Amino acid sequence: MIPSLIMNVLNFVLVAGCIVWGVKKTDPWTRLFRYFTTLSNVFCAIASLVVVICELCGTLPLWALLLKYVGTAAVTVTMLTVFLFLGPTSHDWKGLLTKTPFFLHLLCPVLALVSFLIFEKTAMPAWTIAIGSLPVPVYGALYMYKVIYAPEEKRWEDFYGFNRGGKWVVSVILMTVAGALIALALWAI
Repeated sequence: MIPSLIMNVLNFVLVAGCIVWGVKKTDPWTRLFRYFTTLSNVFCAIASLVVVICELCGTLPLWALLLKYVGTAAVTVTMLTVFLFLGPTSHDWKGLLTKTPFFLHLLCPVLALVSFLIFEKTAMPAWTIAIGSLPVPVYGALYMYKVIYAPEEKRWEDFYGFNRGGKWVVSVILMTVAGALIALALWAI
């Protein structure tokens, strides 16, 4: 229980610090919350805090474990997207893995994975895989709308590059399948 508490508290504190830092550096600050990286890390940090509270109360109910599972799956998607897509396509490894991005792209996802897989995970029903898979298609629908279909003055730039050359269909399929496979792997391990 102690290692889980330490990792979850650390995850919450690091993400909270990154968000405070990001809000100060981003104009307008709401822009920070366009990114899956930010949203997945905030969700996982809140789930980590819930786990800490539940463990201190002596029990980790399925609903709390499910929150942590969804958060861990989401930040794993973030981490793997950086290493398998964004890094290789942008060649900006320094920008992706230094300062605040180091915590949100690597350290916090690793803390979430280790704490969930080694110290918290117990047998979960198979239906939880579907819940663990949800963050990617939910965010993907928002991203696709804001990049492709929103009125011109409200559109987001394609900051992930998932619509390069109009190939959003391929991106949607790949990211949805990847999110589901990550959720399945976390459930199975």
